[in-house]
Amino acid sequence: MSKRLRSSEVCADCSGPDPSWASVNRGTFICDECCSVHRSLGRHISQVRHLKHTPWPPTLLQMVETLYNNGANSIWEHSLLDPASLISGRRKANPQDKVHPNKAEFIRAKYQMLAFVHRLPCRDDDSVTAKDLSKQLHSSVRTGNLETCLRLLSLGAQANFFHPEKGNTPLHVAAKAGQILQAELLAVYGADPGTQDASGKTPVDYARQGGHHELAERLVEIQYELTDRLAFYLCGRKPDHKNGQHFIIPQMADSSLDLSELAKAAKKKLQSLSNHLFEELAMDVYDEVDRRETDAVWLATQNHSTLVTETTVVPFLPVNPEYSSTRNQGRQKLARFNAHEFATLVIDILSDAKRRQQGSPLSSSKDNVELILKTISNQHSGESQDNDQPDYDSVASDEDTDLDTTASKAHRQKSLDSDLSDGPVTVQEFMEVKNALVASEAKIQQLMKRHEAACM
Repeated sequence: MSKRLRSSEVCADCSGPDPSWASVNRGTFICDECCSVHRSLGRHISQVRHLKHTPWPPTLLQMVETLYNNGANSIWEHSLLDPASLISGRRKANPQDKVHPNKAEFIRAKYQMLAFVHRLPCRDDDSVTAKDLSKQLHSSVRTGNLETCLRLLSLGAQANFFHPEKGNTPLHVAAKAGQILQAELLAVYGADPGTQDASGKTPVDYARQGGHHELAERLVEIQYELTDRLAFYLCGRKPDHKNGQHFIIPQMADSSLDLSELAKAAKKKLQSLSNHLFEELAMDVYDEVDRRETDAVWLATQNHSTLVTETTVVPFLPVNPEYSSTRNQGRQKLARFNAHEFATLVIDILSDAKRRQQGSPLSSSKDNVELILKTISNQHSGESQDNDQPDYDSVASDEDTDLDTTASKAHRQKSLDSDLSDGPVTVQEFMEVKNALVASEAKIQQLMKRHEAACM
């Protein structure tokens, strides 16, 4: 939970007063109006959290506040600080500008196209530039200068860079130096706490050996962030990592679903995925959980605001250009799942994540991700897969393309670590949380209907 913000803090995008949201990976605070645009960009562009109504790991919030207070926004608006930008007519948005198109166009240029970020001189080999930047990052994380590291990351430094001479990654260096805020920043940009150095030691090992116990515990939490978030979404509980409990698998209240042939078929298909495809699916479900929870908080905090319109609704996960068309279509279909269907998928993923740690995965089938989504979405309607109509035109498969990006590697490792132990949730606990979610959704719908009636 956030501490009270100072009155001097303003929105990084339009300079409006009293920002109530943060863009975690950009190190900025933003207002409601600008947040409505950030949400439509996708988590690969901006990871937003409400400062008061979203739970925060204390050191993650401290990291964002430190970046904001040390001028991180100047990284994203570098060229706008040049007096020549006024002559050319370029300027940032202001509070009086309309959300659409004025603020939206500025925010997309700022974060999606990186139109105002300082550009390095062109070089023939971009990989050499990225390697040089990554080596600078490797050295910089031993200090507390967060904005320097964010600038390097914005220019292309890799958070998971393995230094060939040093034999470790920037996160190893930050852990050894006890730089917990640097570790938070690196993790936001995809650094993996489970990566081993040349001697087989992880950043967690480095932190423990250096006596940085708070940092070591936080790195363990980051390592399990994906599965922790999925479990918390369903039952409102997190595993007790300090006592060796790393996994919670909620139980469905309606056990009859487990007996249905469609449910069994979906589980079987999930189990037959290769590790690579299973981890991608787990990542996509994580992003859908974040979309649903963030949208619920955003709508609930608007209080009949004029922002609650069709133009600010995020109906499904925004397209990530780093993913194939097939995968992006599958991600969008997750929004069609009702609460019961989505809970079924989340529980199956949590269960299979543990299973994969205890034995070899079954043979893979590259078509199974799409089949899983179709099967689960048909469980309660009784439709067969053969009768399910496609929602999109056929798209050429990009499955053979290398989609294993640095960020996806980190998230997938967080969801699939070893030594997982169960902490089952009772039916009563599950139903209490789900009933609360249903009530919350009903309240949001009621607010939107009142707003529509007031506008007529």
